[in-house]
Amino acid sequence: MGVRNAKREELRRLECKTLDAQFRTVVREGLNCSPFEAEAVVDVVQEVYGPYLNGSDGSLPPGSIRLVAVDAEEPAGKAVADCQKRTIRLTVHRGAQDDRCLQQQGAEAFRRSRIPDLCQEALSQGALLTREDLAYRIFFISPRTISRDLQALREKVPMVPLPLRSTVHDIGPVLTHRVQIVRLALEGKTMTQICQIMRHSPAAVANYVSTFTRCAQLAKHDMPVGQIAFLLRRGRGLVGRYLELLQECAQDKHYAYHLEELRRIGSAPGGPLGEKTTEACR
Repeated sequence: MGVRNAKREELRRLECKTLDAQFRTVVREGLNCSPFEAEAVVDVVQEVYGPYLNGSDGSLPPGSIRLVAVDAEEPAGKAVADCQKRTIRLTVHRGAQDDRCLQQQGAEAFRRSRIPDLCQEALSQGALLTREDLAYRIFFISPRTISRDLQALREKVPMVPLPLRSTVHDIGPVLTHRVQIVRLALEGKTMTQICQIMRHSPAAVANYVSTFTRCAQLAKHDMPVGQIAFLLRRGRGLVGRYLELLQECAQDKHYAYHLEELRRIGSAPGGPLGEKTTEACR
């Protein structure tokens, strides 16, 4: 039995999260071909389209990067190479406010101020960052330094876990965040209040509440969990938690009232938390 090489495994995981790796996975699964054939297709595409695609990301605003990350719906125990990936855009540097933070408080304070927002920004686009993503693809430092930053952030705000892929297996932050956000909406909290409490973007909050509202509408037709999950393109675990929330609504008049409000808004043009709530968030 060979000795594990942690650094080599780390590099392999990073190699699995490139645009080429994402394309190879799509080709291999979509065409049911071998890894060798998928690699040949990637080479041909690069040869033909490469001259036209290189340098075409000029549309990115200053301070932003594109990153390939693991899809948020992929379970934590699944190998990175087999996971679906998403190409997301992250705002690493926000301008003058970050310049002031770097100058007055240093690089450590800058990282710790940006990490929560970057994790939420990735999650709002349907992806989860890892410690390695933050270390090697964003801040260009060691994973050990990122681990110290994450520990400091957890100690500072223990009630709001960071949605990193490495924590999904332990505390399920993706489900936790979504269910907590829906619960806050059922308590009558406004969009602005939910964004402040959970440190989520308005788009992410609207997406989670919209999914819950559609789940509630489908549950009224006595659909099984599997069918609802298929129609919503969400995991069975998340749908199961939403159905548990619906049972709580049946026993709590306050929850039931706000659930009916969400259903009413959901049946109107624009869907749940549409223009009205987006306007309220400004």
